[in-house]
Amino acid sequence: MQVLTSQSPIAFAEALAAALEGDIAQDVASALIRAREGVELDTLMAAASSLRDLIKGRRITYSKKVFIPLTNLCRDYCGYCTFRKDPGQPGAKTMSPEEVLAVAEAGARLGCKEALFSLGDRPEAIFPEMRETLAGLGHRTTLSYLAEMCELVLNKTGLLPHANPGLMGRRDLENLRRHNPSMGLMLESTSERLTLPGMPHDNAPDKPPSLRLKTIEEAGRLKIPFTTGILIGIGETLDERIDSLFALRELHRRYGHIQEVIIQNFRAKPEIPMSNHPDPSQADHARTIAVARLVLRDMNIQAPPNLSDETYPFLIKAGLNDWGGISPLTPDFINPEKPWPHIENLARRTAVKGYELTERLSVYPEFVYRDEFIDAGLRAGVRAKTGKQGYAANECPFDGETKNDVAIPGSGNTA
Repeated sequence: MQVLTSQSPIAFAEALAAALEGDIAQDVASALIRAREGVELDTLMAAASSLRDLIKGRRITYSKKVFIPLTNLCRDYCGYCTFRKDPGQPGAKTMSPEEVLAVAEAGARLGCKEALFSLGDRPEAIFPEMRETLAGLGHRTTLSYLAEMCELVLNKTGLLPHANPGLMGRRDLENLRRHNPSMGLMLESTSERLTLPGMPHDNAPDKPPSLRLKTIEEAGRLKIPFTTGILIGIGETLDERIDSLFALRELHRRYGHIQEVIIQNFRAKPEIPMSNHPDPSQADHARTIAVARLVLRDMNIQAPPNLSDETYPFLIKAGLNDWGGISPLTPDFINPEKPWPHIENLARRTAVKGYELTERLSVYPEFVYRDEFIDAGLRAGVRAKTGKQGYAANECPFDGETKNDVAIPGSGNTA
């Protein structure tokens, strides 16, 4: 398919016409992401929504999950993060195997199928307290402990682990692949400028784009279904957003492993260094989702509904086809002030827009029946949870109630 390009700035109408022809180049995308509110934005979203309908149909997916924050100790100090802690800070926590299993078992009773493991990046590299904790658990690295917990949850509850631990080398990816049918790492941005002094990644040794792209590429070489995405509104330019989308498109074209691209919007919080930084507007978020659809085409595009408050159904018009992981049990520990919508309400509000909410597993349907992408030891268990099309088999549908019958570390919930 021809890549359409231009040697000079392109008018919006010309760029949209090029996008409707098929594959687009960066200068075309750069013109589209500058669509002005009103007619331009409306026509951009309509084009993206039509492409989504053509490729994905009238279905918006989600994964029913529990969120397991294995440790919130982290060696990175990002300007927008409330999740990470230092040892001794209020709320600093590394979960024990018993705590991990209790949360997973409670989630399984509610019909969850995914166990999302999120954790800080290599805390043992700078915190002797974490090294002592790991030694007491029989491990040297946090990633080694994570692998054991993924195996424990898989074997004891049947929940499918989805590890999202930050940078990983080939050996760690290989080790985790045995018990994770999918994994994830947010690219966030390809902008090296964001690592400069005073920028959000200036004290975050795991955030250089080259390192994150290397992990995503290594996952591709190992044929791991992989979730990634960009974080918008943290100081990047519009063209830097486009650079990030094209970097992900190139990696997927090379390896075919990126199962989902999240377009996540920054939300300011009082306790972060970027507390006075403005949130991207809903129009800006929608514009970026629409351009992502036109650039990435048949790839799955997600936006978290809880980060758009009650107006989230508007984003369907921009061309997304997934709401991400939604939990009937655990909060979003990364954005604890933003609760997930109840699943039945999410289904109702999605239906009002003309789309059917459909549960998927942590691994997308496109990969479920492709042997090369699922470890041999996982294939039977993964496929037992799906129907013929690879979506989740709903043996235990959500009944609309949140049943917190287990203490969730760090959430304030008690049994």
